[in-house]
Order: sequence, then structure tokens, then C-alpha cells
Amino acid sequence: KRYERDNGSQCLVSVDGTDFAIQEPSPFSPKWFSHKFKGAGVRYEVAICIQTGEPVWINGPFPCGSWNDLRIARSALVDALDPGEYYLADGGYRDGNQWSVTPSGHHRFDDRQNSVVRARHETYNKRLKDWGALREVYRHKLDTHSQVFRAIANIVQIAICNGESLF
Repeated sequence: KRYERDNGSQCLVSVDGTDFAIQEPSPFSPKWFSHKFKGAGVRYEVAICIQTGEPVWINGPFPCGSWNDLRIARSALVDALDPGEYYLADGGYRDGNQWSVTPSGHHRFDDRQNSVVRARHETYNKRLKDWGALREVYRHKLDTHSQVFRAIANIVQIAICNGESLF
């Protein structure tokens, strides 16, 4: 969907997966294992508008151990893109540039510019984790994690809309 401030770019969003620790489900299953904290976790996919810095897409939660970033993107995000449209992401989304632009490793100007966008995205992810409910191990019913995550994402977005910049 095109926005008011559309500059004609075919790349409108940056995308990143972010993991959150949860209490180990019983019985144990490796599908929940997150390498980031060596324990159970859920992963969300978040897309941020490159032009405005506002979150425009949230997908999840997914069990960390069985859903990597690219698999999550292929499950829904790629279907939401217009023909010829793509997203900016880190190396976890490398798909041969079919839907994504990822770092080339050549340290070209465009890679440096894209790294600024990805850094802003990491700042957004950090803002989510500034909230104790997402920073600490989530010890409540797993089916409520999505509600908590989305409520916090809305609060962070309101702060951005009210002038609190990500950078």
C-alpha cells in the first residue's frame, strides 16, 4: 500500500525478527529453543517504514527453534508485497534478492546507507525490550504474549508519533 510521502521507491520497509524469552513449555520441545538466550523463546517479525520510522507490520509469535527469519517472511510478508516491491533486512533474510535487499559485504555506499536503516530498526526493537514484560522471561500464559507485545508496540508507536525519534 502506498503512503502519502511515497518517493517512488520499491523498498518501503526494513524488516527484522526479534526474540523474547518465555518460560520453558512443558513438555520440553526443541522447537522453542532460541540461540540468543539459550532457552525457550518466541519470535516476532516487525517491519518499519523507511520514510517515517513507524512500525507498519507485526507478524507472530513463532517458536524460535522452528521458525527462522526467512521462513517467517515467506509465510506472509512476501504475499503482502506488490510486484517488484522488496524489503530491507539483515543477512538472516538472504533469499537471492528475490524479495529482500541484504548486506552484500562489499562495503559500498548503499550498504552503509542500508546499515543506518537497520540500526534504526534495532533501536525500535530495543524500545520494545525497555518494557519489563518483554525484557524478562515471560512467565504468564503463552497465548497472552501476543497481546502484551502488540500493546507495547502500540505504546512505542504513539511515542514515535508524538515526536520521540528512534535516532
